Amino acid sequence: MIHPMKICRLVGSFLLLIVLLISALPTVAEVEPIDRIVAIVDEDVVVRSELDAELRRVVAALRQRGAPLPPQQSLERQVLERLILHKLQLAKAAKLGISISEDVLAQTIGDIARENKLTLSEFRRVLQEEGVSFTAYRENIREELIIRQLLEREVLKQIRVTDQELQAVTARKSNLTGRTDYHLQHILIATPEGASSDQLEKARNRAQQLVTEIRQGRDFASAALAESDGQQALEGGDLGWRSGSQLPTIFVDQVDKMQKGEVSDPIQSASGYHLIKLVDFKGGERHIIDQTLVRHILINTNEVTSNEDARTRLEQLRQRITGGEAFDALARSHSDDKGSAIKGGELGWVTQGDLVPRFENEMAQLAIGQVSQPFQTDFGWHIIQVMDRRKHDNTEDVMKAEIRSAIRKRKFAEESELYLRRLKDEAYIVSLLNDA
Repeated sequence: MIHPMKICRLVGSFLLLIVLLISALPTVAEVEPIDRIVAIVDEDVVVRSELDAELRRVVAALRQRGAPLPPQQSLERQVLERLILHKLQLAKAAKLGISISEDVLAQTIGDIARENKLTLSEFRRVLQEEGVSFTAYRENIREELIIRQLLEREVLKQIRVTDQELQAVTARKSNLTGRTDYHLQHILIATPEGASSDQLEKARNRAQQLVTEIRQGRDFASAALAESDGQQALEGGDLGWRSGSQLPTIFVDQVDKMQKGEVSDPIQSASGYHLIKLVDFKGGERHIIDQTLVRHILINTNEVTSNEDARTRLEQLRQRITGGEAFDALARSHSDDKGSAIKGGELGWVTQGDLVPRFENEMAQLAIGQVSQPFQTDFGWHIIQVMDRRKHDNTEDVMKAEIRSAIRKRKFAEESELYLRRLKDEAYIVSLLNDA
């Protein structure tokens, strides 16, 4: 049995220990607040400090643009939505094994610094002066790259622009040259309503005579002043600058094909016969490219045909061609490029960048009609003959490529929105923003 005095001493020691422990604890004022959870996103969470940091960035950006700030509650809700989507995308990317290497990250940050005309050390200093941690900045860039790669894999690579979609857009455009505004002069040879065939013929002949005179040197403005029935006759027929949408379709169809200073043939409408002179235009820079019409004979190497065998065969074929035999006939019989062989070896009109560099280098050194010496590329051994060269107006193809790109971007934006909506629908999300 324990002595009562011993029990008192034990109790006293225990109480002293409790007092000492309590005194060692921080005061209420010293306790750091817990970072409150404002949303649960599957197995992840958004905490208040994340939301506040993003709010500060968004508010700073809005103020920099001079945009009015929405109500605080609305702004918090929108920013939280952004953070939730951000976490969902990063989680999806992690499941797919998408990551960004340190080399790619360093290259990207270096590019950003160069775009701002700064060295990397200067860029780091600028970030520091703006109160931005370089480490945090790097991680933000890494996450942006991961999300971009996710959307490219999951959305962009699935998008296709069909020929029908392209045709539907180009059909709605008045031209494919990119011209936006026109400065025109105009002459109208009017015909009465319900004009007879004789009246129409007389007006047409008069308009055609004016075209001939102007093309032979008569001043357009003087002719308009003297001959035009149009409202701008006293201004020398000057219509000033007008956008394509402000012009009658029959004018746009004509001026789209005209060069500066050119005068159109008479254009008939219900009002009579019109002559237009294209004084100038904006936009619509022409894309002129060099093209080469070329044909080749290809010999592949394999277990049976060595490099030396291929070279020898082509040297023999070249001698036969320079001796008078037809290149196209020998290409059909001997070329291993079956796609071009049936066309006598023709590759059609090619532009720089269409073919591998070695092929293009050899092609550039040849005169028209000349046959090259045998040379090797990754595809095998070739001899080539340049059939012709030309300057080609590639404007319409460039415009179509731009239209196709615009359609692709639009579809990417639409499909990305649907993709993110599906990510949200499939996720477990609980917003605690308004909880006490």
